[in-house]
Amino acid sequence: MFKKLLKISIVLALIVVILGAYTRLGDAGLGCPDWPTCYGQLTVPDHADGTKFEGYERPLEAAKGWKEMVHRYVASLLGLAIFALFFLVVKGKTKYRQSLGLPGFTAFFVMLQGAFGMWTVTLMVHPGIVTTHLVGGFATTVLLTWMLLNQGNPPIIYQHILKRHKVLLIATLLILSLQIILGGWTSTNYAALACGEEFPTCLGSWWPTMDFVNALYWGPIGAEHDYEFGVLENATRASIQMLHRIGALVTTLFIGLLIYTFGKNYSYLKSNLVLIGGLLTTQVTLGIFNVLFSIPMAIATLHNVVALLLLLSVLALLHKTLIQKYRLHK
Repeated sequence: MFKKLLKISIVLALIVVILGAYTRLGDAGLGCPDWPTCYGQLTVPDHADGTKFEGYERPLEAAKGWKEMVHRYVASLLGLAIFALFFLVVKGKTKYRQSLGLPGFTAFFVMLQGAFGMWTVTLMVHPGIVTTHLVGGFATTVLLTWMLLNQGNPPIIYQHILKRHKVLLIATLLILSLQIILGGWTSTNYAALACGEEFPTCLGSWWPTMDFVNALYWGPIGAEHDYEFGVLENATRASIQMLHRIGALVTTLFIGLLIYTFGKNYSYLKSNLVLIGGLLTTQVTLGIFNVLFSIPMAIATLHNVVALLLLLSVLALLHKTLIQKYRLHK
């Protein structure tokens, strides 16, 4: 029961990430100007677009409202599933022993994630808050996936993995995580097309005029500050886009080195490495297409999803190496 619900929770988490990306990319983060209701109702009001409601300055846009509300509904369902997982662990309803720490932290974390979902709306899609909310969705999926990996059959040990190779794997995971955060920052600051529809050049140059000083500008927090569609100058947005491109290059090099090193030394991990390589190739291609074709909704959403799948694939490889260490020293 626990493992089955865990798999369902991971699927729900993936759907939440997809819906979150779709909502953000469709500029629907403020489709409902209040939280958790939508114009004071549990569903999007059945009124014509442009209708104004007392107490709300923003007129109704039903399509955007539904994008936001469906995202909330599924996120709420995920939260309930995570609390059910915690209850099952408390009752000892797991095939393999599972401590309370990880499911307990996941239950706490999903509540925190809900708070950031609220602040995304009440703080007018502040880029720092929205990026944190996006990363929180990825982190929730990572926590659930790690729990599922713990419930699998221990792998057969073929050979010891060298410490320096484990360090490379951990470094790659950290760099990939930073690149995902930078991708979220690029999206929430509306900097994806700051270089125009050009790749690998930017605004007709390999190194255009940019403002890196303000690239990580946080900005004041408060309901009186509206960050919808971004507030940064284009030179600053271009610097964010270029940082994301440089990060993509560094991440690709590290993952490439990881694949080469592990493939050369640990042939039994070939299936993991092939998956990582395939996802990396897909992700880089989607990133380039995003720019060349001016952020098509389908491609941009897939770019978010494949980033998460790539992260999970590297995480699964890390889990396998850690389990090996445990069994070798048991």
